[in-house]
Amino acid sequence: MEKGYVQIYTGNGKGKTTAAIGLSIRAFGAGLKVSFIQFVKGRYTSEMKSFEKLGIEFFQGGRPEFIIGKPGKDDIDAALKTLEMAREKVSSGMYDLVVLDEINVSIYLGLISEEDVIDLISKKSSRTEVILTGRYATQKMIDMADLVTEMREIKHYYTKGVEQRTGIEV
Repeated sequence: MEKGYVQIYTGNGKGKTTAAIGLSIRAFGAGLKVSFIQFVKGRYTSEMKSFEKLGIEFFQGGRPEFIIGKPGKDDIDAALKTLEMAREKVSSGMYDLVVLDEINVSIYLGLISEEDVIDLISKKSSRTEVILTGRYATQKMIDMADLVTEMREIKHYYTKGVEQRTGIEV
């Protein structure tokens, strides 16, 4: 790619990570080098197995425990470690596409700072496309992005008590 852009997938609707997974598979199929990095998440998800089978680089930087309430030191340390890895991959020029899944949530929870993410983006390789996912994208993040898509929930079966289903939500 001649020029890589910055995309954000945000909003309260389902499909942000799923869209990033689809784009990753499309890019990989076109021969592009892809790295998919998840912030916050640390539990098994089906995309892990798919990426492994395809040979797409994947890293989960969250802890297995779900963050409830105020994040602890271990959560912050995990997010900062993941941010450093993301910084290296985004700036290296070795990747065509880097997905930073749930990075917006990491900012919202105070695990990492908005300024650190903006700095990471400012130092990205000019040819690397970067996807930032997660609810709560800040206005500054939206302003610096080249493409922003908001997933808006209109109706969801969770409201009827449907739990996460393997292969659909996890």
